[in-house]
Amino acid sequence: MGSSTGRSPRLLAIATAAVLAVGVSACSSSKSSTSSGSGSGKSGGSFSYWSMWRQDEPQAKVIQAAITQFTADTGIKVNVEWTGRDVAKKIGPAMAAGKAPDMWDEGADVIYGAAAQNGNAKDLSAVLGMTIPTDNEKVSDAIPSKYFDSLPKDPDGGQHWVIPYEASTAGVFYDSADPTVSAAMTSQPATWDDFIKVCDALKAKSEPCLASEGEDPWTNGLWFDYLVSAGGVNFNDLATDKTGASWDNPAVLKAAQQVEQLVKGGYIIPTYTATKYPAQQTNWAGGKAGFLMNGNWVTAEVAKQIPATWKYGFMLPPGATQPDSMVFGFALTKNAKNVSQAEQFMAYFLQKKTLSGISTVAGNLTPRTDIPAPAELADVQKTLNAPKLRLTFDGVAGDWTTKVWNQNYLDFWHGKIDAATFVAKMKSAQVSFWKSQS
Repeated sequence: MGSSTGRSPRLLAIATAAVLAVGVSACSSSKSSTSSGSGSGKSGGSFSYWSMWRQDEPQAKVIQAAITQFTADTGIKVNVEWTGRDVAKKIGPAMAAGKAPDMWDEGADVIYGAAAQNGNAKDLSAVLGMTIPTDNEKVSDAIPSKYFDSLPKDPDGGQHWVIPYEASTAGVFYDSADPTVSAAMTSQPATWDDFIKVCDALKAKSEPCLASEGEDPWTNGLWFDYLVSAGGVNFNDLATDKTGASWDNPAVLKAAQQVEQLVKGGYIIPTYTATKYPAQQTNWAGGKAGFLMNGNWVTAEVAKQIPATWKYGFMLPPGATQPDSMVFGFALTKNAKNVSQAEQFMAYFLQKKTLSGISTVAGNLTPRTDIPAPAELADVQKTLNAPKLRLTFDGVAGDWTTKVWNQNYLDFWHGKIDAATFVAKMKSAQVSFWKSQS
């Protein structure tokens, strides 16, 4: 499906902008909703909406069905454009030109980078107090606060600049019904060395341990992100250290050396460095490798490729104790005019009967714990039940990703440099980068 966050290289380059005072009533022609829900009577009006989904994608079909019913129930017209992933590129210029829609949706990291970070996203705290139609509970009761708590703060210190409707995490997926995998891994490995033994066992049976889209620093970088986290290092702290001294932490080198084991151990499908998405994902779905690191949307992406015998297994890399979190949701642009109407739709879409389509139709997870996961994501949902979540890459955003991380990591992942050289190059590039920002 290739949706936003992670499904394509992400963590946007961020354009700086003046911090704007947020406050629903100050910038809108209609007042923000407070404690009342939607659906009680036809209030009318309209709002504009750019969606990250293409019209032919299952999420779009779920949202379109909700829009149709919402209009019938409330009289509020929704002028939706199925913009697709280009919304991430278009929204900033559109806001600058005064041509942005009232509402848009995307991954929280994209919303933060393109808008919230610069004060260009409205505070949606009022939505939390709204009652979800037919469910008779407030938004704040339906969406666990941990999803908001994991988000970075906007310039006003707020974390309610997005209302999530889809939740996700990344990890290591495999087919537990694969006899080679099940023979090599009688139980999930508790340590990194145990995992390498599993890879060795697969290698002995001529089955590569990993599939990897060699051109993608995001999915491949998840290995390093999880391993430094397991070593007690916050990736965002590592990336924002202007001195570069954090790269001298032995835990960082250890994580790099573990990644190096995957690269130099011959555990990845050969020729991975010369292929592009979704070639190796397809190979994995065809049983040509044991494991794939990706976001949980991958199960929906390969649903038509896997055989009926396939049974999903999921785990975090050994040592990692905290799942990462990526949410997708609705946001309001800084100059949104039809705030009340858009907020009503946000609460409306979170109805259990409506939001369940993200699971049953789109094959993904929702942030509501009372909506069961698709069978293939049952273990992933259990992982997300952790009391505390952390952002993928601990929320690193901005030019650092494109100017420091991407190429250096790909050189490392492609075996062009060793672990020690990777760490040294990252430190040097990071110091230069932050000097250029001052």
